[in-house]
Amino acid sequence: MSTARTGRKVHYAWIAAAVTFLTLLAAAGARATPGVIMLPIGNEFQWSRAKVSAIISVNIFLFGLIGPFAAALYQRFGLRKTMMAALALLSAGYGVSTVATQYWQFLLLWGFVVGAGSGLAATVLGAAVANRWFTERRGLVMGLLTASTATGQMVFLPALATVVTQQGWRGAPLVVAAATALVIPVVAWLMRDDPRDVGLRPYGESGPVTAAPAVSPVNPALRALQVLGEAARTRDFWLLAGSFFVCGASTNGLIGTHLIPAAFDCGIPEVRAAGLLAAMGLFDLVGTTASGWLSDRFNCRYLLFTYYGLRGLSLLLLPTALLGPTSGLGLFALFYGLDWIATVPPTVRLTGEVFGREKASIVFGWIGASHQVGAAFATYTAGAVRTSWGSYTPAFLAAGALCVIAAFLVLPIARLRPAVAPVPA
Repeated sequence: MSTARTGRKVHYAWIAAAVTFLTLLAAAGARATPGVIMLPIGNEFQWSRAKVSAIISVNIFLFGLIGPFAAALYQRFGLRKTMMAALALLSAGYGVSTVATQYWQFLLLWGFVVGAGSGLAATVLGAAVANRWFTERRGLVMGLLTASTATGQMVFLPALATVVTQQGWRGAPLVVAAATALVIPVVAWLMRDDPRDVGLRPYGESGPVTAAPAVSPVNPALRALQVLGEAARTRDFWLLAGSFFVCGASTNGLIGTHLIPAAFDCGIPEVRAAGLLAAMGLFDLVGTTASGWLSDRFNCRYLLFTYYGLRGLSLLLLPTALLGPTSGLGLFALFYGLDWIATVPPTVRLTGEVFGREKASIVFGWIGASHQVGAAFATYTAGAVRTSWGSYTPAFLAAGALCVIAAFLVLPIARLRPAVAPVPA
């Protein structure tokens, strides 16, 4: 008898996925906050774009670095405890930052505390839940969980921009601190670490329910490093990590952080620019969910080739759209939004195909770390380019070119090399 239904109307996997979606949505709102308050923070403390960008780049870098260790922590301490710790860090970091007045305080709170919390509640969490709870519909679930980032933007950005305009920048961190704190009791109440904790097998599997796997006694940090050592000896790991570096540079690092300031430079008000990002989040919700569905049915290499190529073209056209009529910017929002993080479901699936279910979450954590290294690099570099050149145009064009290169990098991933014929004696 299929365990998709065992006397329950809904398999508990969908409840676990819903709680994870809510957690990732709150964390996405937290990650979107710096882009809204970059300008008022800089104006109040007389800090340049490059100086403020440095704080955000530390946040993004740590967000990525934590990823593979977070995957090991899920195995060692369980999903529920780790998710609650992540939300607590986000709430505390943003809540305390409202009374900060020194640069080092923001660097500590936004860079390290919020960065660590974000890393524990990142895309690698979605990958861990999808791999652990689902055998069927895994690509679709990964698409939905990845789309939580877009939904978080759609929910939080317009509200945060309005709060900043009416009450000053300190109102936005308070909203995020409250939202993340409210999710903690939901996680404590409903989240479970493994299907076997509720007497089930992963969704789509049949057969008797086995005992839950024993907790690994290996230190989580050592486990993450061991898996990295094994993965780093393969070509596919570097192709996946390199393409995801470009993904992070062209999304979180560049557009997620700098689109609002770039639009402001072109005479577009902050609230309207935040609404543009929110609209992109709506389109991305559709695009990423569809990408998850497609990754269950089509060759993921070709999907990634299409996504990176189209993203590169849209970024090459962005400087023109910012200076042109409103319709051009709306077209960019639609085109880029559908592609924003559609790369995640096929990347997760390829990672699972190459490295297997047991190691997939940790390996994807390292690939995700590469994503955030790229995002941190672009966050700081774009701010420095704006400070030096007075324009974001060189940063947008460079990111577009990198995406086109990444489109060709992904084609050899997970291809089996033809066997070499033996040389006759």
